[in-house]
Parts: sequence; structure tokens; C-alpha cells
Amino acid sequence: MSELKAAVIGAGKLGCLHAEKYAQTEGVKLAFVVDIDIERARMVASRYGAQALADYHEVLGKVDVATVATPSSSHYEIAAQMLCAGVHVLLEKPMAANAMQARKLVEIAAQTNKVLQVGYLERFNPAVRYLRELLHSPRFVESHRLSPFTERGTDVDVVLDLMSHDLDLILSISQAEVLRVEALGVAVLTDLVDVANARISFANGLVANLNASRVAARRERKIRFFQADAYISTNYETRTIQVYRKQPSPSGSLPTITTERIELDDGDPLGEEVSHFVQSVRCGTPPAVSARDGLRVVELCELITNSIEAASQAFATSKAQAEPRRQ
Repeated sequence: MSELKAAVIGAGKLGCLHAEKYAQTEGVKLAFVVDIDIERARMVASRYGAQALADYHEVLGKVDVATVATPSSSHYEIAAQMLCAGVHVLLEKPMAANAMQARKLVEIAAQTNKVLQVGYLERFNPAVRYLRELLHSPRFVESHRLSPFTERGTDVDVVLDLMSHDLDLILSISQAEVLRVEALGVAVLTDLVDVANARISFANGLVANLNASRVAARRERKIRFFQADAYISTNYETRTIQVYRKQPSPSGSLPTITTERIELDDGDPLGEEVSHFVQSVRCGTPPAVSARDGLRVVELCELITNSIEAASQAFATSKAQAEPRRQ
């Protein structure tokens, strides 16, 4: 089996980790590390015997696979050119800055017959994989994804930056149509929405309430599912699951609740993500997070953002109308 030549485009925190995983993957040669900051590219490339470049165009025609881990606003341009040049792409989330760009990437991947896998890493989280076995027609889900402020990811709003992780998981569990979206959000430290809440109703009766903030005092990554037989709380970071189950009781008495705590190994989610991508390229099998999966997330993010904008405009109008009455 021939060796695959790989490039990592974007040598920030995620790009460095992708470079490490490619270097550790059998049958893959990390050939290039690309970043507009050439010194940063050289620092990462030197660890793995790769060549550093400042312009991603220089890898076109020279590699088989590439990770795109640049700022979100550049994802469409770079991924599109890679696919058109015959390169299979592992594209960090979100796959594009808007739904129109995401749809075009789906089309390009289909036309070029190249793998386009979107980097929603929680799909490979051991806690999430175990969680799926516990879910049986959940009726309500609540998520909290909170982070202290950093400049990373601020070229898009918090919905695309953080909330999209939980949206991807929920959409992968419920294939039902989205019926209604209600959302609120506010810009705090950037010109884009930094704190957001969204309530989503699905055709199968599932209701999701999602909270995301990138200006929080502490970091939190939790999701909770409620279904007929159990309440299941999952901590993405500690890889722990708490299961609360209602047990049958004698007639007329209150039911009893049992609690089970499940602790899972950390695993290597990024290593598995990269390995799965490479396997999809070699075997022609569908990627774990397909381009259409990524598109569905971006489309829902856009609905949420539109709802936030509508709510903000309605509030501004109401406030303006109230001003004359106060005077």
C-alpha cells in the first residue's frame, strides 16, 4: 500500500496536534506544514521532518491528504482549492462561515469524488460513544459549552465557534426535521455574538436547549439528555456519565431513583479522527462526519443567528417606541 503524503495548513494549536497525529499514523508521511507565519510553520515542521511553507498553494499537486486548521473565515477558499486539486480534506469545524459556502463545498467534494471530513471531535469522545448506547428516544436535551475569552475563533460568532459542537452531536442523534428555532444572543467583547442561547424543536418531539459562551468565568462542557426511563448527564472533558433511573415501586408509593456513575478512559479522540479520515481515503468508506453533516450544522447555526438578529431588532424597535412615552 502506497504511502500517503499529508499537509497541515494552519500551525496554530489544532494544526500542531494534527501534525503530530499524521506523523504517528502508519502509512502517512507528513510532508508539509503551512502557515502565514513561516517561523511558526518551521517550528512545527522541524519536529517531524516536514517542509515549512508560508503559502498553501505550494502544496497543490504534491500531497494526497490535508488538514485545514486555519481561521474559520478561510475554510471555504482553502478547502475548495484543495479538493479541486485532487486532495482529500479533513476540515476543522465549522466547515464554512455560512451555509452558501458549505453547500458549495458539498458540491465540490461530490464532483471531485474526494473525501471531505469535518472535524467535530466530540464524535470520537469515548463518553459520547458510550452515551449513544444509553439513549432511547430522548425528549429533552440541554447543553452548556462555556469558555473564558481568548482571541481564537473570534472571526465567527459563538454559535459557529462553540455551540456547533453540541448541534452536531444532537443532529447526529436526531435525524428529524427542525420545526422551530428561538434564540437570544449578545456581543460582549467582540463585534459578534459571544453569548447565545437557542431552543430548537424537532419534528419527532425532541426539544433542545443550548447555551454557549466564550466570555465565561470558567470552562464547562456538559450535555444532559432526558428520556422516559432515565436522565443522563455527560461531562465531555472528564469523560464521565451520570445515569439516573426511575425504578418500579409498590403501588401507591413514590418511585425510587438509582444512580450510576460511569468513568471512561481519556482515549485519543484526535488520533482516532485522523485515523478514520485516512481509512476513508484508503478504503473509499464514508467519513464519520461527512460534508453533508457539516452542512446541516452550518444551516442550523444560520437559523439560530437569524433568530438572534430578529430578537435583537425586535427589542431595539420596542425600546425606540417606548422612549417617547417616557418623555
